[in-house]
Amino acid sequence: QYKEQHLKNSLIFSGLYNAKTGINNLNQFIAAEGITKDLNPTYGSIQKLHARDTDLLTLCEDKIVKILSNKDAVFNADENPQLLATNRVLGQTIPFAGEYGISKDPSSFASEAYRSYFTDRQRGKVIRLSRDGITPISDYGMSDYFNDNLRSRKTLYGSYDIKRNSYNLTLLRDGEKHDTISFSEKVKGWTSFKSFIPEQGLSLSGEYYTVKKAQLYQHHVENNATRNTFYGVRTASTVNVLLNANPEIVKNFQTLSYEGSKGRITPPVDDSGNPIDDGQYYNLQTDQGWYLSTIRTD
Repeated sequence: QYKEQHLKNSLIFSGLYNAKTGINNLNQFIAAEGITKDLNPTYGSIQKLHARDTDLLTLCEDKIVKILSNKDAVFNADENPQLLATNRVLGQTIPFAGEYGISKDPSSFASEAYRSYFTDRQRGKVIRLSRDGITPISDYGMSDYFNDNLRSRKTLYGSYDIKRNSYNLTLLRDGEKHDTISFSEKVKGWTSFKSFIPEQGLSLSGEYYTVKKAQLYQHHVENNATRNTFYGVRTASTVNVLLNANPEIVKNFQTLSYEGSKGRITPPVDDSGNPIDDGQYYNLQTDQGWYLSTIRTD
């Protein structure tokens, strides 16, 4: 009694393909050669495969793992792995630290160089996977926003804008306002809400493109371009400046830079508008009357 079976935690690979020697065994699946790779069922189903360097990045619902390719790991007594060459196509499975996955949103995945970005809807997080491991970048000042919006959105689209070096995440929801928000590595934070809502996006040959209603649009066009206009709709730009309390303290901001040895000091003036020199005595009128004081402008 044959029946269809879905192995959501397993990988299978075919025979060898080599264009130089004319070998094409892509239609051969010989079970005796051990052509399957099974993952831990607790990781959830496999949602996305991404080749990074010589390893296979595997994004499951609740875990992110790395599968060694054409090599295997032998663990020493101190639990440190040592890589060895082997004829196995898929070797040891090495999970990344952190209980994060990609949930069921592989469309949120975007990569650039050695960095990868994706969302974890179940945990309300946006994740960056780099050489230093997994980092929840949604915690950079936007944890409440993503915790409230990721779970309720119908579709999550991710793309990387190579012109602005930013990860664009589009959140779609039926019957409500859609959002596109950008994360920049330069400032380690979320820099902007975008007015365009793409269906998909990609970077190619140093340019950034998005798709809207099956039409391809190029962004950041300098020549004869109508600014603030996306997909034929013009939207005015706005800037919301948020500064914390204690204005007497000179602060450092990641997206707003201040340079200088000390803050700007406006020298005091007398009733005629003339600057008052250091140590000069002057009369100051108050509600309680007149009193004699001295001032220093440093």
